[in-house]
Amino acid sequence: MKAGGDITVSGLARAARVDRTFLYRHKDLLERVHVAAGTAVEDGRMAAVSWVSLQTDLANALERGQRLAARVRQLENRLSSQLGRSVWADSGLGAPVDIDQLQRRITLLEQGLAHTKGELNERTEELEAARAANRELTRALNSSVAG
Repeated sequence: MKAGGDITVSGLARAARVDRTFLYRHKDLLERVHVAAGTAVEDGRMAAVSWVSLQTDLANALERGQRLAARVRQLENRLSSQLGRSVWADSGLGAPVDIDQLQRRITLLEQGLAHTKGELNERTEELEAARAANRELTRALNSSVAG
């Protein structure tokens, strides 16, 4: 029988050049065939592998494959998005990358300008009041000197 092949009654009988019924008539040999069919060769030794453990390994491998496929899709979407942004920026069709930063800066400057205008208006009013008071005092001095 070939190394690494499935162990079956028919295959073993063929390799031993006996009829299958010979193995079925000898229950001890048949039992050994079934035990060997449930084991795998590992480093020249027989390692017990049951049908359930193989099914569990298969289920785990399928689940891992699904997780890896989902991760690949996630990474492909991320790469696609990044490449799209890069192409859009390089094409010159879109707004600059730092448009948000510029918008925030404009807003801050507009707020500062409004505050400065308010202060200027207050000082202008104070200056006009001081000039009016100065004119009154000058008139009062001039009328007392003249009179």
